[in-house]
Amino acid sequence: MKILALRTDTALASLALYQGDTLLQEFNWEAGRRLSATLHRKLLGLLQSERLTLSDVEAIVVYQGPGSFTGLRIGISAMNALAYSLNIPIIGVRGDAWSTNVQHELLAGKNHRIVQPYYGADPKTTKPRK
Repeated sequence: MKILALRTDTALASLALYQGDTLLQEFNWEAGRRLSATLHRKLLGLLQSERLTLSDVEAIVVYQGPGSFTGLRIGISAMNALAYSLNIPIIGVRGDAWSTNVQHELLAGKNHRIVQPYYGADPKTTKPRK
């Protein structure tokens, strides 16, 4: 099973491709405030380096948080849309070992369908003026 994993809770974004529990390739980049502009290009580059296309991805694992409000929102939204469009399972995970040992959940049929960010605290957003 080809599994795409993404973590975007800090300025350093991480994208990985697994065949089951075996890491095929991992790519980290300083996304900072350019995450939305670089994410899809990095994803396609990772797949092309393995001679794969989006349709070869069979499941997605995404880091759910806690972390940066904007980073989590962008990464999780992109992966939710990808999982929905490809009709594949998506799992949201937290913690230090977020990308390991999730294949058993996928093989057991677990699918969050829509992953929601976990910020660890209330988001610090600006209140509307009126």
